[in-house]
Amino acid sequence: MSRTGTCPRVLVVGAGLAGTATAIRLLRFARDPLEVVLLERRPDYRYAGVAYHREGNPWDHVFNIQAGRMSAFREDVLDFVRWANREADRRDWPAPWAGFEFVEQGPAPRRIFQDYLVDRLAEARREAAPGVVLVEADGEAVDLAVSAAGVEVTVLRLSASGLGAGPGEGPTALRADHVILATGLELRDPPFATAVGAHASFVRNPYSAAGVEKLVALPPEATVAIVGSVLSAYDSAGLLLRRGHTGRIHLISRTGTMFRTYPGGHEHGVVQLPCPKTLLEPYRNREEFIARVRAEWEDACSTVTREHPDIDPVVVAERVTKAWEPHLPKAIEQIPSAELRRLLDEFGTALAAFRVGAVEYTMAVIERAMHPVDGPVKLVVGKVEEITPTESGRLVVSVAAPEENHAIEADLVVSNFGRESDYSRVGQPLWRNLLTRGIAVPHARTGRGLEVDERGALLGADGQPAGPVSAVGVLREGDEIVRNGRTGAFTFNLAAIKNHSIAVAARAIEQLELHEDELAQNMARYGGHVSNIEEATRAGFEEAVTLEVRRMATRARSERELLDSRLDACIRSVGELPTLPEDDSRRARLLRAVVNRVAVERLTDVTVTPRQLRRSLGIANAEDLED
Repeated sequence: MSRTGTCPRVLVVGAGLAGTATAIRLLRFARDPLEVVLLERRPDYRYAGVAYHREGNPWDHVFNIQAGRMSAFREDVLDFVRWANREADRRDWPAPWAGFEFVEQGPAPRRIFQDYLVDRLAEARREAAPGVVLVEADGEAVDLAVSAAGVEVTVLRLSASGLGAGPGEGPTALRADHVILATGLELRDPPFATAVGAHASFVRNPYSAAGVEKLVALPPEATVAIVGSVLSAYDSAGLLLRRGHTGRIHLISRTGTMFRTYPGGHEHGVVQLPCPKTLLEPYRNREEFIARVRAEWEDACSTVTREHPDIDPVVVAERVTKAWEPHLPKAIEQIPSAELRRLLDEFGTALAAFRVGAVEYTMAVIERAMHPVDGPVKLVVGKVEEITPTESGRLVVSVAAPEENHAIEADLVVSNFGRESDYSRVGQPLWRNLLTRGIAVPHARTGRGLEVDERGALLGADGQPAGPVSAVGVLREGDEIVRNGRTGAFTFNLAAIKNHSIAVAARAIEQLELHEDELAQNMARYGGHVSNIEEATRAGFEEAVTLEVRRMATRARSERELLDSRLDACIRSVGELPTLPEDDSRRARLLRAVVNRVAVERLTDVTVTPRQLRRSLGIANAEDLED
């Protein structure tokens, strides 16, 4: 499906975290000439997205999780920490970060993640194979049209020197052989704020330059209402408290859920627990199901506490939630779609709190401000009904609570992301057009994200791949829930994106290499045969997979080329297997694709921790072998 007379082109729509991570993988994985176009409609979000861009993240905003879990590469767990200590340009960093020694279990400011991704993308660009190039473009993709020749993308205000396109307001048709959608979070206008959306005392997006400016400029004695008690709310409250805020800060939560503080020295871990069998029973009703879940949950937590006394009680819930993930898809199958959506809406925040905590740097200042009876931070449990302005310029937040209603008058109201997960409601032109064309379909079971297959291919209205179009990140939220049992932010956070970027980049390159229809058909037939790894292993298949894993995990071009040469020789030595074409070159391409698929499965194995993964793949270094 190559464009006539040119090398293939993969267009990545969205240059935030998910898009940048996927572009890095494309540049690393490609062996033949390839043009990777990284398109972003908001230049300030490039390499970072809404969560990490510098203007929306002052130095007091740190990662919720430990620095050691922020590597962009699952197969290199400490890459971010090493970069921060050895490579980062600290010339404009303020104290105490300028002289800070980052450690695996410690904090790190969110804003430096943008610099990290810039450096890793630049490195991938330098170390790419000959003819593999990166073009960074500005512009907004508003439509896609799929044909036998590829995908035509309509882009507004396209500007990119590598594409011969100068600044312009009109639409431009950009041809691509494969399109990867990495558009990130979509904001929802909260219904309770219709009267104050443009009010000077209302912050719709606390991760924006304007939002941060309002928080920083606030008088220390001012009253603040923060809608939500999730981790983004802690960023806003923590920013105020660290700057000496003394006025009342109301954290308004529908459920009253508060997140846990990770214990010192906490490491992510995986424990093995038996399948919670009662969850696989037929769904009867909500109350009966919740009772079953609660009983299984209490039993599982008791088991972990009894059999793993070394696990801190604070993270027992995290261990159980992770251990249940492989079993949740079958349990979810028993729940009718309408009930599943209701349960996710009702317990989404609680699930997130079970699955993840926050570092002490963030939580300590919040907890200190909450514990005294007269402390500045107060948790208010209830649902926000509306926010209305007063004649004095302040805002009144009306909260409906089980026992009594509240009317909180505040100098500033901060509304944390009302994230829109139902793409039938997203107002962006791209999504309206894709849904109208049937290229994209909202996820039917959960109403979250879009329908995709197991490799991230976008599924159309007929349930079949809509063409050479893939998705990464939050677009796959519903699929991550029902296919992989992920919950809360783990459906679309960095951990999920790491795996998405590997699988989607590998799929795009595979489709470009297997461009002949007969080869693609043979690939589909051969997939089932390769499940018999014992036979393939006798023919050198296992050695080929090991080499491919190492090649995909290697940053330096010279090392990848050596591994690639060894892999080619290994594939040529593999004995005859049924259904393969007789032609040597076509046979080698097909077998290589099969090897790559198995390598991707191993690199994205979520049943082990990243450090365990490196050990099992034979790519561990001295740091990974330390206890």
